[in-house]
Amino acid sequence: MILVTLGTQDKQFKRLLDAVEEQINLKNIKDKVIVQAGHTKYESKNMEIFDLIDRQKFSELIDSCDILITHGGVGSIINGLQHNKKVIVAPRLAKYDEHMNDHQLQITANFTKAGYIIPLYENDDLKEVLNKAKTFKPKQFKSNTNNMIKIIENFIDNN
Repeated sequence: MILVTLGTQDKQFKRLLDAVEEQINLKNIKDKVIVQAGHTKYESKNMEIFDLIDRQKFSELIDSCDILITHGGVGSIINGLQHNKKVIVAPRLAKYDEHMNDHQLQITANFTKAGYIIPLYENDDLKEVLNKAKTFKPKQFKSNTNNMIKIIENFIDNN
């Protein structure tokens, strides 16, 4: 199963769903596809689409999926990595009015450089990216949260 999550951003992200729909129609995606669409309104006979999913159900879906396709939100990416999933990241872009700026490009580039994810910068590349996912071995994710907490605590204690 492929889980597609668009987060809770108040802007549409139809571009990614169009790419997934196209690959289903071309028979390049044969798996069941479940979508957490957030505020993106989309009709499909090929995908099971929910606006929002509660945490428990979302966690169950991530556990069940083989591939997570997500927008470039840090929380969504880390959630997939913490569940040891192959994560394909399509950053939302300002030029398509999918976000206010292009910070998701930098997030995607950083996670890609670290070896955690497969980027999807252009929708036309989805077939190629899905093929790459078959053999992709993501680097084991290590959270930096405890280190950040120590830095903040040291800053507070010393000021």
